[in-house]
Amino acid sequence: MDFDEIRRRLSRLDTACVCDGYKALERSVRAVDPAIRPVTSGLRLIGRAHTLTCHEDFLTVIVALRDALPGEVLVIDSQGSRKALTGELFPTEARRKGLAGIVNDGPCRDTAAIRQQQLPYYARSVNPVAGATDRIFETQVPVSCGGVTVHPGEIVFGDDDGLIVAAEDEIAEVIPVAEEVQRKEARLLAEMDKGVSLVEMLNLDEHCGKIRAGQESKLKFLV
Repeated sequence: MDFDEIRRRLSRLDTACVCDGYKALERSVRAVDPAIRPVTSGLRLIGRAHTLTCHEDFLTVIVALRDALPGEVLVIDSQGSRKALTGELFPTEARRKGLAGIVNDGPCRDTAAIRQQQLPYYARSVNPVAGATDRIFETQVPVSCGGVTVHPGEIVFGDDDGLIVAAEDEIAEVIPVAEEVQRKEARLLAEMDKGVSLVEMLNLDEHCGKIRAGQESKLKFLV
């Protein structure tokens, strides 16, 4: 599965289904700290990571923004910065260059203007006070973002529920399982619209009985 197909198929999924796909495969998912939230709701982020580090200084953000390629996602490891590392100008330039979005594990500012850009943009917090432009940090190195390690070129997938990071071959294996999760949920919702109880479509009694008896069991849908 090449990147174009990954992007096409992820565009029809949500992060919840993908996380359930990981769970079904009994694999650990790299979900970014939920404190990092989208500035604008209703947008889906899919792209390859273009990583950078910085601290209380956004000069390296400008360097990375210059070097990033269309379709990439700026992933900013702010190393605990308290001052804003991006504002209105950077997402405007990112959109002009055709970047997929920005993920900032630190503060941003100019949020009203950022919302007008309609560019997927995630940040940990907001602060009107900007950082400095006196130091150059690293770009295109493994970074820590929201408690997970992100390598350059890895897939970043996000929506209103949060962000996931994955290697390309890994997400390619999870996507078909996530698609089946999505189809199953669609069937459940269709049955509920017909008046069928959710509990009727679960092995709830069997599962609870086994749990009480100390036996291994999994809650399953019966449709």
